[in-house]
Amino acid sequence: MELYLIRHPRPQVAPGVCYGQTDLGLAEPAAEVAARLRPLLPADFTLHASPLARARLLAEALGTPRLDARLQEIHFGDWEGRSFDEIGQPALDAWAASPLDFAPPGGESPRQMAARAHAFLAELRAEAPPAAVVVAHGGPLRAIAGALLGLPPENWLGLDFACGEATRIDLHDWGSVLRWFNRSGAGPAG
Repeated sequence: MELYLIRHPRPQVAPGVCYGQTDLGLAEPAAEVAARLRPLLPADFTLHASPLARARLLAEALGTPRLDARLQEIHFGDWEGRSFDEIGQPALDAWAASPLDFAPPGGESPRQMAARAHAFLAELRAEAPPAAVVVAHGGPLRAIAGALLGLPPENWLGLDFACGEATRIDLHDWGSVLRWFNRSGAGPAG
């Protein structure tokens, strides 16, 4: 299977704001991003997306997606929509001390987010379409790619998925091959 992982376009949000599952608009038109990415994609593919607007709008510009809540970004609970300055250094230090297992009040940990992303991936692999496009967020895409590439969870942050760009991983019975990472396609930003 050819798997195309696409991070949503840049969201419309102020710098320094924690926004995991906060539903935000886009800072760039989804149709323009889709037009840039389309030449990178095969003619036929199954299309899956997070239901959050920043991913869903791009997916809808590419076709008719199957929306799946497991592809949503990590839920930051009480931190959602707050600035990191407002959240405060003691809370951020607690997160840094246990980056995979820390969950903000009312939120989820990166391991919990990864578990739901991996459940989605297992179903997709069982379905085994020749090509699949997934439009989602940095967290779930890191968890999916990290698992496919055999990286330990501690190294997933090194997979820095850029907004509005695509990555291709080919899945085989014997393993996975990273074909390319963070391509933006044709056009001025290509």
